[in-house]
Amino acid sequence: MKIQKEHPLKYLNSFNVPASARYFTEVEKIENLQQLLSESVFKENSHLILGGGSNILFSKNYNGLVILNKIGGINILMEDEENVLISAGGGEIWDDLVTFCINRNLGGIENLALIPGTVGAAPIQNIGAYGVELKDSFHSLKAISLKSGEEIEFNQSDCEFGYRDSIFKSKVKGEFFIYEVVLRLSKNPTLNISYSSLLEEFEISGEEKLNVILVSELVKQVRRSKLPEPSEIGNAGSFFKNPEVDELIWNQLQTEYPDLHFYKLENNSYKIPAGWLIEKCGLKGYRSGNVGTYPNQALVIVNYGAESGEEIIKFAEMIKSKVMEKFQIELKPEVNII
Repeated sequence: MKIQKEHPLKYLNSFNVPASARYFTEVEKIENLQQLLSESVFKENSHLILGGGSNILFSKNYNGLVILNKIGGINILMEDEENVLISAGGGEIWDDLVTFCINRNLGGIENLALIPGTVGAAPIQNIGAYGVELKDSFHSLKAISLKSGEEIEFNQSDCEFGYRDSIFKSKVKGEFFIYEVVLRLSKNPTLNISYSSLLEEFEISGEEKLNVILVSELVKQVRRSKLPEPSEIGNAGSFFKNPEVDELIWNQLQTEYPDLHFYKLENNSYKIPAGWLIEKCGLKGYRSGNVGTYPNQALVIVNYGAESGEEIIKFAEMIKSKVMEKFQIELKPEVNII
């Protein structure tokens, strides 16, 4: 296993922020990681597991060991008349897994098409889009404890999934290396195009019957119309989580803003689009120096050439302040700031 020193990270994070790791290595097999855990460079330094780098913002150089998850592979484990269990390596590109599934007419993650990042990062974030979350199709995952080297399997309840959240973002953050994720996909899925933007695209398509491939294409069209490609301009997708508010605040907002967009949750609370709040503050397409919000989607912060993650963080704090001042609602980052 090769350990590199002062390794550049600019092209390993989708914000394209210049940064470097004091030490850096790639893990392509479980055996590589098990070997690494016994070496002094691991024992004597802090460590950061990196996947696609699509949900991370480096505020400075990382003074420790960055471990890039490169464990790949997609396999069908089991199938019956209704369902199929599919495993994927933690370093596999998430959208490649989505493509693998929809090409076999297996439903469950078609709404999650084009989400950047790797399979191993998906359960950490409990990625979600257009009314669907990873947990809806999640079966289990396998991970290695970075403390003991023990291989542990987590089922759905073990992961404690929440909105853009899991046990891997809180209680055991940074303690496990996820090397395999298993999903349960359906041969007869219930397709979801409840979001207005998907319904509009479906009407435009002229198609009469839905299938998983069509739903994924509708999702891709909507995403491409609203979100910038990280390869073209640095960004990490949605920078903030959509906040949840109680019924009292929701009633107040709806009275003042009849055009309020919302999604009612089961616990009598309401999810309000963070992008809508930011746009109402007049910040859609706003730019300050080398950082701005994307003209087509206020929720996306883009890097026009910032040479420091601190400039992006400062811009994000300004947005939080403006939204709090206008709506008394706190925005929380979806992006992991290092």
